[in-house]
Amino acid sequence: MKDHLGRQEAVTVKEAIKILQTQPIHTTKTETVPIEKAFKRVLAEDIFSPEELPGFARSSMDGFALFAEDTFGATESMPAYLRVVGNIKMGEKPKFKLRRGEAATVATGGMLPEGADAVLMLEYTNRVDAETIEVLKQVAPGENVIAPDEDIRKGERILQKGHRLRPQDIGALAGIGILQVMVYKKPVVAIISTGDEIIPPHEKPQPGQVRDINSYNLIGLIEDTGGIGIKKGIIKDNREELKSALLEAISTSDMVLITGGSSVGTGDYTEEVINELGEPGVLFHGVMMKPGKPLIGAFVGGVPVFGLPGHPVAVTICFEVFVKPLLRKVSGEEVLHYIPERKRVKAYFSRNLPSTLGREDYIRVRLREEEGRLVADPMLGKSALIKTLVHADGMVIIPKDSNGIYQGQEVEVVLFEY
Repeated sequence: MKDHLGRQEAVTVKEAIKILQTQPIHTTKTETVPIEKAFKRVLAEDIFSPEELPGFARSSMDGFALFAEDTFGATESMPAYLRVVGNIKMGEKPKFKLRRGEAATVATGGMLPEGADAVLMLEYTNRVDAETIEVLKQVAPGENVIAPDEDIRKGERILQKGHRLRPQDIGALAGIGILQVMVYKKPVVAIISTGDEIIPPHEKPQPGQVRDINSYNLIGLIEDTGGIGIKKGIIKDNREELKSALLEAISTSDMVLITGGSSVGTGDYTEEVINELGEPGVLFHGVMMKPGKPLIGAFVGGVPVFGLPGHPVAVTICFEVFVKPLLRKVSGEEVLHYIPERKRVKAYFSRNLPSTLGREDYIRVRLREEEGRLVADPMLGKSALIKTLVHADGMVIIPKDSNGIYQGQEVEVVLFEY
């Protein structure tokens, strides 16, 4: 059964995602990079620590290294007395060994001398003379001390294959002396812009022409997801030119995005061309959502191919909902579905907004503060208007079983990246 545009009936968003996610995914090849270049890269191997961290017993406070047992029972009214036998210098191994009844000054991060098993904080002591301290509080063994393997144990797996590296991960690698890691190569995503009306941004539009917005928008979205976007140029509404460009893109890229060729019209041959190039071809054409209904989802020879709508807002929404999760899998990332891909905040909707049952609506919103709470104002406008994205802070999703949002209703806003 076909819809009013001549396509097969549209699938739901959930069905489309499931169709895409169940296809066999070919991850990119691997390469070894220095950790300075590994930020946001995806690990292609498990990382096991070759050593302990910090590797020695160190103080977590400024104070005195000592035997904990020497402080047992000490109070302000009944202090204990210890002899100070040394001062531990930062970055050096103490050259002396503590005996019972002795203590040594130590700064935060300093290495404990042999024999010491605790650190007494400076404020719980009084200096009696140059060689003696008064202990006003007892400490337990291990108190205010970081054990040699308390942070990381030797042989411990600290990072897993498929993990996208964060700044703290790079710091941990440096801390255990790992200076290079094997990561997946960044996936290359080909971008093909189509349409007789599309011209490069450096040209002045004539009546009926528009500058290419989508490919530049997509470059940023792809790079933000960890990929490399490659513009393949603007293809006019010519079937053979589109076929040639798509064939070249599939053979040289890990994913292909076509903009402007998903709607049914005299110049749109995208679905036919995709099906001619390999199996399984087009998996669905049309999704019950707004904006983005004309979306095409396909695979050709293991390469994901998307036919995106031509309107900039629809392009962004389709990328966020369908392209981005798949691109993360292609890049080797182990996607944890219980962790949101983007930051989300709660806000109160500022007006009534109806929606069509059976269709998911993606509403761009701008956030503002009013009387100490967040308010979401809908940025209403056609999906061809890039301004509704530029002025938006995020989006609210109206589910397909809802007939809209009421003024004052609490909603979840999926924030756009900054």
